[in-house]
Amino acid sequence: MTRVLSCMQPTGDVHLGSYLGALRNWVTGQHDRDVFHGIVDLHALTVMDVPDVVGQRTIELAAIFFAVGLDPDVATIFVQSHVPEHSQLAWLMECNVSFGELSRMTQFKDKSSKRQGDFISAGLFTYPALQAADILLYDANEVPIGDDQRQHVEITREIAVRFNHRFGDVFVLPEAVTPKAGARVMDLQDPTSKMSKSSATDSGIVYLLDEPDVIMRKFKRAVTDSDNEVRYDRANKPGVSNLLDILAAVRDTTAEAVAAEFTQYGPLKTAAGEEVVERLRPIRERANELLTDRAELADLLRKGSGKAREIASATLKRAYDAVGLVSC
Repeated sequence: MTRVLSCMQPTGDVHLGSYLGALRNWVTGQHDRDVFHGIVDLHALTVMDVPDVVGQRTIELAAIFFAVGLDPDVATIFVQSHVPEHSQLAWLMECNVSFGELSRMTQFKDKSSKRQGDFISAGLFTYPALQAADILLYDANEVPIGDDQRQHVEITREIAVRFNHRFGDVFVLPEAVTPKAGARVMDLQDPTSKMSKSSATDSGIVYLLDEPDVIMRKFKRAVTDSDNEVRYDRANKPGVSNLLDILAAVRDTTAEAVAAEFTQYGPLKTAAGEEVVERLRPIRERANELLTDRAELADLLRKGSGKAREIASATLKRAYDAVGLVSC
């Protein structure tokens, strides 16, 4: 069975775009692939210097993973820092990647430029080595990515090829794959920009744990335009088209079919808000249950981390043996 690895950083609240664009596809894909889903909390430390924040966000993200429908008996759900083999293999990866390769990574340039004048950690520069360890530990065949992550899979393959050439065939070469297109969800206040946890304001972002009245308020205040004609036209009517896309994704139909049902913006906003509320209600309720029952959540994470360590420890041993490190 094809093994697939997809991870998410606990660097912000999970929103509607994350769910409709990725998480619900993870849920449907868990039954025909051997899937590993990691919460990569160590990566979050590259831009986080406040105590307790990463831990709390890790707990919240874990609760959401299970609440959206990821089955701990089918999918392997783990926290990166609970599997020490990630950090151990990362050092071997650092020793098999060059300074020049790391310095060409686009995301380092982008993130460091945004932090000019602030502290820039060495981890921000070397994190592709840790990310390579994340992927290679699990003998992943496929890594679903967006275009902004393709460079990371490419450098992972380069490291694996170099390591295999130097020390023998240890690592499976992963393939970057473009997942089935999820819904394209834009910010309700800025419909020309994707809904993102890095947005300056959350007034246009619908979070999975938002209360129903908060969700409805955000949809009723969604930006549209002045001509009051409901039609799907991304270029000229981005706000209206975004509402149609969201409602179509929730209903699993097309935006054009949804547009045919409405003649005014008000009823469209209300319908989109109400149906999103109902779609998210069981997710929010289950996530809140887990967040108030930390023992159950901890048990679920221990189960996933145990499964992950079985694979990761075997891979790390192969790598150590290939290099010739002495075992006790």
